[in-house]
Amino acid sequence: MADTVHYRPKAGEIPTSPGVYRFRDATGRVLYVGKANSLRARLSNYFAPLASLHERTRRMVLSADSVDWTVVGSEFEALQLEYTWIKEYDPPFNVKFRDDKSYPYLAITLGEPVPRVLVTRNHKITGARYFGPYTKVWAIRETVDQMLKAFPMRSCSDTTYKRAEQTGRPCLLGDIGKCVAPCVGRVSKEQHKSVALDFASFMGGNDSRYIADLTAKMKKAAGDQDYEAAARFRDQLGALEAALSKSTIVLQDDVDVDIFGIAHDELAAAVQQFIVRRGRIRGVRSWVVDKELDLDLAALVDTVVQNAYDDATPPREVIVPELPADARELELLLSGIRAERGERAGRVAIRTAQRGDKAALAQTVTSNAQNALILYKTRRSGDFVARSQALADIQDALKMPDAPLRMECYDVSHLSGTNIVASMVVFEDGLPRKDQYRRFSIPESTDDTESIYQTLTRRLANIDQETTRAGDEDQAVKKFAYRPNLLIVDGGQPQVAAAARALEEAGVTDIRLCGIAKRLEEIWLPDSDYPVILPRNSDALFLIQRIRDEAHRFAISYQRQRRKNDISSVLEDIPGLGPSRIRELLRHFGSVKQLRAAEPAAIGEVKGVGPATAEVIARKLRGG
Repeated sequence: MADTVHYRPKAGEIPTSPGVYRFRDATGRVLYVGKANSLRARLSNYFAPLASLHERTRRMVLSADSVDWTVVGSEFEALQLEYTWIKEYDPPFNVKFRDDKSYPYLAITLGEPVPRVLVTRNHKITGARYFGPYTKVWAIRETVDQMLKAFPMRSCSDTTYKRAEQTGRPCLLGDIGKCVAPCVGRVSKEQHKSVALDFASFMGGNDSRYIADLTAKMKKAAGDQDYEAAARFRDQLGALEAALSKSTIVLQDDVDVDIFGIAHDELAAAVQQFIVRRGRIRGVRSWVVDKELDLDLAALVDTVVQNAYDDATPPREVIVPELPADARELELLLSGIRAERGERAGRVAIRTAQRGDKAALAQTVTSNAQNALILYKTRRSGDFVARSQALADIQDALKMPDAPLRMECYDVSHLSGTNIVASMVVFEDGLPRKDQYRRFSIPESTDDTESIYQTLTRRLANIDQETTRAGDEDQAVKKFAYRPNLLIVDGGQPQVAAAARALEEAGVTDIRLCGIAKRLEEIWLPDSDYPVILPRNSDALFLIQRIRDEAHRFAISYQRQRRKNDISSVLEDIPGLGPSRIRELLRHFGSVKQLRAAEPAAIGEVKGVGPATAEVIARKLRGG
């Protein structure tokens, strides 16, 4: 392999100024767009010896045939130009956004002579003001229905409005008081627009003022014995309170903030955005990001925040899980978007939440992102067409004679060399067969490769025992059901070599073997100096990653169970400690590690544990 690529520019040709660079293939297509505070420093990273590059970066550099750059005046200008070029060229190696859904918004068409309120997914209505997004159409329709009782503005289509103008008869909403009927002249267009502006102001967060005004009007009307007006104000107040009850209060009523949570792995990232206005959650968005190059959390935050405001106006405060390197320039970009869309002047601040209510809400948003990532992976693996394609692609990539309809994956887990366990998980037709998962206890081992060898040796000892005698009938062996097409181990070349040794000693030659290295997601085959690289967004890599993650989860859960049982058995030997007190100790400290590190005085604070017993527990757990 050559040290670098043929199109590498000379170091002196690359300026040290801020700028934006583009990698292109032989046809001129833009493959990747990036920005840099110093073009020379950044580009030199791509032209390091190929063997030292991250695998995905190496693949991008080798796919390209040229690189060019544009010098700009500042890092902020570089950010703006990078954003523009990514939108224009849609480079395949930049982060790909895929919205889970097309979200409904509540829109008020303030640019029209007679504004209308509607539920829409169209973000390009001229002069409209948008609220949301909302996760459910029925929820926003219920909100509109309640709001029309307090702000009876037009919600009918243009056809219905014109028909009412021609006939002089309002529609049903005008008859039941949910529209002031400007179509038939009950109010002027200016008066109707005032109602629409109040509707928009209320939805924008000025809810407390309207509640207070209606309450005062209701009390005054009741005091004047105008009970009909008082009843009308009461009904409007009830409608507003019913609409507000659908928005959860999470922060103080003067807080406008967007909070982002991101959960990611080597292939994808799930993003959650909570839109909080006047302390209430007014909307929630979630979408998935495909990762082509290896990006850390800060780089993901940078890209996510840039793309989040294509069709929305940023608030004065944005909370993210980690600050990107160019946070200051990103603040200027969002401030410019805010000013362009007619909001009040003021710089957007990008922060992380360290403590308090915002930090607690940020944790909730991140938890939602983690759940969304799990759901995305589960739904993707449940697609029959995608699974079939994944199995076919794995067959081609590993040069297998048949598709791997049964795959077994193995992983090892331990704690500093103690409580060594291994897991075997089974996928058939691309789906997990949890009834055939198996766990292995490994009494003694020198390292992970030896543990893999022992585990596979035990598995392969039963590889041909597909049936066993049970009385006079043959029954399927439940311990190891039948031969797999593909064995997968969690690890790279050393782990694959250990598994291959076990296969050779067992005399098994018709089962394909591979390993998946977690950091780079490379597929390693026995006796191969170079890995098999599957496309980053391919269903094949996704399936192999999922079975590897499932094996890791299963091994970790068993290892934790072993650790818990070990410490329980140690505690059971202490006089005066029964099952209930042992449970109380573990519940109080939360983990075995914290219990081992606790001082006797802290252990003595647990209910039912005295000072003398606490001393014995501390001494016992520390090997005294």
